Amino acid sequence: MAWDGAATVVTGLGLVTPVGADEHTFWAGLCAGAGVARRCEDLAGLPVDFACRADVPDLDEAVGGRAVWRMARFVKMALVAARRAVADAGLRPGGWDGGRVGVVLGVGVGGVSVLVDNVRRLDADGPLAVSPLLVPMMMPNAAAGEVAIDLRAHGPSLAPATACASGATAISVARDLLTSGRCDVVVAGGAESVLTPLVVSAFAGMGALSVRTGDPAAASRPFAADRDGFVLGEGAAVLVLERAGDVRARGGRARAVVAGAGAATDAHHPTAPDPGGRGARRAVEAALGEAGWAARDVDHVNAHGTSTPLNDAMESELIARLLPHRPSVTAPKGVIGHTLAAGGAIEAAATVLTLEHGVVPPIANLDAPPPESGLDCVTKAPRRQDVERALSHSFGFGGHNVVLAFERARTPC
Repeated sequence: MAWDGAATVVTGLGLVTPVGADEHTFWAGLCAGAGVARRCEDLAGLPVDFACRADVPDLDEAVGGRAVWRMARFVKMALVAARRAVADAGLRPGGWDGGRVGVVLGVGVGGVSVLVDNVRRLDADGPLAVSPLLVPMMMPNAAAGEVAIDLRAHGPSLAPATACASGATAISVARDLLTSGRCDVVVAGGAESVLTPLVVSAFAGMGALSVRTGDPAAASRPFAADRDGFVLGEGAAVLVLERAGDVRARGGRARAVVAGAGAATDAHHPTAPDPGGRGARRAVEAALGEAGWAARDVDHVNAHGTSTPLNDAMESELIARLLPHRPSVTAPKGVIGHTLAAGGAIEAAATVLTLEHGVVPPIANLDAPPPESGLDCVTKAPRRQDVERALSHSFGFGGHNVVLAFERARTPC
């Protein structure tokens, strides 16, 4: 099918993840289906001493320029991902009308490592040792601001913070900016880097993290009966969104269609999901409604799948109840861990790649889901599947639920 010219389409992807800092390496890593968590030297001695770190040894070089010294790690990753996404879309920042270009980058925490470092300086050497760059480096909107500067994007620059749903929220907001006519191009996604002893200790203290210290790579195991918590990760993903008619006019390509988006709030608990999944269900139903799909039209679900007992139980029941025709299910967090605010954007990119390649990556560390789950989880090896329509789930602390509906771009816009 050819889409209406007003349809929102994905034209570019850019990624920095624990399994690869480019699209092809990322996709190969997901399809390999092996967890990449490992012990981290700077976490030694903690109850949980492992994580999924995005090793990009040339990150500063990739950012380049004199401004690199003023950027926290999450900002650098967002900037690299954004540049790659724009290049992938075939766009040139020097050649566009910057006033019609928006930037929406979800971030949950911001530059916490910069904050911790400056607290130490304050305690050790007094107030004059605190960097004057502390505030601009740690603020969550720093990524959106620096990307806008770099791309000369003068449209709306926003930084939604909906915890682990932030990256998906950013894509939903970007779609609204396009459908409302306020922008012609929106660079949208999420970034997060909080692998510090402080944050890891906090998550461990609340019982959210896996404690499989003897085998870190097997610790993240979405939907497995013996799951015991998530594994922290870091990364960034950026999608370039445009209207189909504009892409057609410039001779560009559509990689996927953002057919719908839904959001709803549990209003239940600061961290635990509503066990009945009422907010998540409303988000799924809203995404289906915007897309004009019936539940049976969904071929595939990229699940939030955190590997925590509560989330996976709620999500299993939700999928089985709403989608009884048993679409295929995957969960990238088994491989890359939980990248928090970046997760929704990374998983949206994975959903786009599933639509393009006709392949569903397996869930790492899952031999088979519990029979009572009722899910058709892809396990052990990638599955060839002709996926036309897919949902990407993102659920965050605070009860934030965001669901994105993607459709395969089978023909030119």
